[in-house]
Amino acid sequence: MTADNEHYRGEDIVLRKIEVGTMENNVYVIECPETHEAFLVDGCFEGDSIISGAQGAKVSAILQTHGHPDHVQALAELKKRLGVPVYAHPGDAYPVTIDRELAEGDVLAVGNREVTVLHTPGHTPGGVCFLIGRHLISGDTLFPGGPGGTHGDRRAFEQIIASIEGKLFTLPDDTAVYPGHGADTTIGAEKPHLQEWKDRGW
Repeated sequence: MTADNEHYRGEDIVLRKIEVGTMENNVYVIECPETHEAFLVDGCFEGDSIISGAQGAKVSAILQTHGHPDHVQALAELKKRLGVPVYAHPGDAYPVTIDRELAEGDVLAVGNREVTVLHTPGHTPGGVCFLIGRHLISGDTLFPGGPGGTHGDRRAFEQIIASIEGKLFTLPDDTAVYPGHGADTTIGAEKPHLQEWKDRGW
C-alpha cells in the first residue's frame, strides 16, 4: 500500500511530503521501506494534517531543521500526541524540551537506514540539513534559486554561503534537495549559481 503523499519511493528510502500552512511549509517523513520506522522532519503547522500524512509509518522521533516559528507551531502537539522525542541542534531555541542535541556528523538510525546530520548555520545558528544517501532535506538552508534569508546580516550571509559551498555543494550533483518551503531541486541545478548568489549578497 502506498500513501497519497509519497514523494519518493525507492529501495533506499520512502519519503513523504506534507505541505502545511500559508507559507507552504514542507514537513517530511523519512521512512525505512523494510521496517516502516520513520522520522518526522519539522513540526510546522496543522498537527492533524501531519499525523494523517504520516499514517502507517512508525514515527520514532521528530527532527528539526531549525527553530524559526513557522517550523515549530505544531511541535509541542506532535511530541505529545505521537509520544516521541525531539532531536534538534542546541543553537536554536524551541518551545519544547529537546531530547537529543544534534551536532555535525551525527548519524541517526531509522530502521535499516542512516540519516547524517549536517550543521549548516546562517539562516539560524542551529540550522541543520539531513542527508540520506542521495537525498538531502535542506530546511531553510538551500532553495531553488539560492540560500535561505539572512535578513541583511552580512555575517549570517557569509555563514550560510560557507555552509552551502563547504557541505552541500560537495555532494554529488544528482543529490535531490527537499527544502523547507516550495519545490524540490538538485545539487547539480543549484551549484553553477553560487557566484551569482555571492555577488547579489542575499
